[in-house]
This record gives sequence, C-alpha cells and structure tokens, in this order.
Amino acid sequence: MASPESRGVGPGAVFRDGDVMNFLASKSQLRASFLRWALFLVPLTVLLGFTAGQIAGPDTAWFQSLEKPAIYPPPAAFGIVWGILYAVVGAALALVVSAWGAHGRGVAIILFALHFIGNLAWTPVFFGMQDMWLGLYVLIYVVVTLLIVIAAFWRVRKLAALLMLPYLAWVLFATALNWQFIVANPDGGEDVAEDRAVERIEF
Repeated sequence: MASPESRGVGPGAVFRDGDVMNFLASKSQLRASFLRWALFLVPLTVLLGFTAGQIAGPDTAWFQSLEKPAIYPPPAAFGIVWGILYAVVGAALALVVSAWGAHGRGVAIILFALHFIGNLAWTPVFFGMQDMWLGLYVLIYVVVTLLIVIAAFWRVRKLAALLMLPYLAWVLFATALNWQFIVANPDGGEDVAEDRAVERIEF
C-alpha cells in the first residue's frame, strides 16, 4: 500500500483503511484562511448593519414622540455598541467559514445567514414601519436563532461561539427595551410630521 506522502497527501489528511476520508487544514493554513475571510466578512457585516440602520432610524418624528423607558441608553451608545458588535460577529463568522474540514461548518454558515436576516430586518420594521409589536416578534426570532447559531458555532469553533456571547447579551437587552417601549407607549405613538401636515391643510 502506498504511503500518504507517495500519494501527494499532506499530514493534515485523515485516513481510514488506507483511504482518504477527510482533509483537515494545518494551523498555518487555518490562520491564513481566517485572515482572508476576516478582511472580507468583518467590513461586510459592519456595512450591512450600517446600511440597515440608514433605511430608517431614531430621528423620525414618530420615534421622538414616544415615551422613552428608563432603561433607554444615550442614543450615541447604539452606534458605538453595534459597530463593535458587528465587527466581533464578523470575526466569529470568519472563524467558522475558515474552518475547512470541520464537521457542521456548512450548516453553521446557513444558520447564521438565516439569523442575520432577522437582525437586519428589525430596524426597518421598528423605525420604518413604526410597528413595535412586530419589532418585538422579530427580536424574539433573532434571539432564538442566535442561540441555535451559537450552538452550531460551538461544534465548529468554540472561540467563535464565545465571541457571540456579547452580541447575545445586547440582543436580549434590545428585546427587553423593545418591550419597555410597548409598555410605555400603549397607543403606539404618533407621527408628529403627519399631524402637522393635516393641521396646515385644515387651517
């Protein structure tokens, strides 16, 4: 039987009964692959989050009219926290994507994509559609799918799963904050700009 070297297969290969069953990249290959993916996925994740935030935001007259809960942090904090979290999430995803040969890698990537769609949808739903209840349902979806993603990441790269924990904590806080907005504004708030427009027409 020919040796692995004679068949051109490196030490990263796993064999069973003389046949190549799976290829596991070396540490240097994994490191280089991670850096390449991180340079792509970190900016992409931040960009997607920033773009979703530009579709609609807290500067609307409707949001300004809402009663703010006691746990509502300074508005500037959201941009800072989300910017950091999106960068960390992008790095965690890069760890998983670059884990060639790891069991469950493909499933973990698909689960993350399904989860992140919900993340990006919340801002247009809450601020754009001005629907706090639907925003809450979106966040519940985000939390549930994020827990599944963390479990999937843990099977591929434990560090990737750990990097997602601050993100989970912030999403849980956002869910609680969304609920507090509903409690503080049972009437759903009002679109001040539209009200003023109506007043001008009537006058």
